[in-house]
Amino acid sequence: MDETRFTLYDLRITVVAIEGRSVCGLAVGDSFEVTQSNRLRIPAGRHFCLYALGAVLPLLSGYQRAAQAGDWMIQESLIACPDPEERLIMRIERLTPRILRTSDLT
Repeated sequence: MDETRFTLYDLRITVVAIEGRSVCGLAVGDSFEVTQSNRLRIPAGRHFCLYALGAVLPLLSGYQRAAQAGDWMIQESLIACPDPEERLIMRIERLTPRILRTSDLT
């Protein structure tokens, strides 16, 4: 069994601005977290818009990994929802680094 260990960051994605009209019901401060490589955690009683989630999904695995000096992911953390009328802006934030085992994941 492979016991290779590696580090991934837990992430928090937070709505930091809504520059248009909020049609999805999100508000500044709403957030979700990605933990343990693949677990999506939304605070109890809250929701997160599927389209806003879809905008950040392709970037999450890159933000989970340590970046090289000068990598654009260190300098850029804002993501826009694709709804042009809403203009919802989210920030991806690295939280705690977590050591995982390859054998525990697919």
